[in-house]
Amino acid sequence: MKAVVMKSFGGPDVLKPTELPKPHPKVGEILIRVRAAGINPIDYKIRSGNYTRAKSELPSVPGRDVSGQVEALGPDVSGLHVGDEVYAFLASHSGGYADFAIAQENEVALKPRTLDHTTAAAVPLAGVTAWQALFDYGNLNPGQRVLIHGAAGGVGHFAVQFAKARNATVFATGGPQDLDFLHNLGADKVINYKEEAFEDEVSEIDLVVDLIAGETQQRSWKVLKRGGTLVSTLSQPSEEEASQHQARAKAFMAKPTRQILTEIAQLIDAGKVHVVLQKTYPLEQAGQAQDDLEHEHSKGKRVLVLSK
Repeated sequence: MKAVVMKSFGGPDVLKPTELPKPHPKVGEILIRVRAAGINPIDYKIRSGNYTRAKSELPSVPGRDVSGQVEALGPDVSGLHVGDEVYAFLASHSGGYADFAIAQENEVALKPRTLDHTTAAAVPLAGVTAWQALFDYGNLNPGQRVLIHGAAGGVGHFAVQFAKARNATVFATGGPQDLDFLHNLGADKVINYKEEAFEDEVSEIDLVVDLIAGETQQRSWKVLKRGGTLVSTLSQPSEEEASQHQARAKAFMAKPTRQILTEIAQLIDAGKVHVVLQKTYPLEQAGQAQDDLEHEHSKGKRVLVLSK
């Protein structure tokens, strides 16, 4: 099979197209014929060799998002059949930048019926991350107020829509080029972080979803209501600040679950959530795709297209 392999850590040039043997599923595993693979910041962070929250044994195939067909099933897999159109959030045992990928049963769900594979591949990691930030760690309830930092990116654009689908009031920060985009996603108020200080625009926030970290995270304590929650995908919020605000503070890494993937697919098929593709690339341009994601402004997701 065709694959992109990383044999050493470094810049985008360490990603090399090559030929690998087609894998075979073991007990509890599913072999997916990959039609498209999503690109995420964790991909280039792992590639750098400096990312301590997740590591990769070399050589490895990058990629955590895929959409495609079930090619084969290992023993003791339930709920799926050969030929099913699926999407998956892969753990570190297999990579998506390849013609075929191995997934564990809980990492795979039937893809949204209304999406083609290219668009579906943009969903799993970012969608599950947004879902877990809002609901599993953030405990967001209908009618509550949520502030989402970095709302135009891959995770953020899902978080805005999931929160609105849960009938929350959504405040979103973004750049000047993102304002109409975020309003169209359903944000109730959009704050241009280059011209406005969000702490001057919002208050009494039940949940802050921090996708930026640094001083943005630190300033967020000013707008969080007493007893609220600050959740970050990047760095652990201050426990001292959390104690002072009688708040909960949590940093997390998303974990795949079939149940969440299924619920997200239902929202997409119901027309309540839209997936935004910023750009697609052929598999051979995986290095360029990662470099673009790292250094260009994101609005939605980028995807590698393997085959129709």
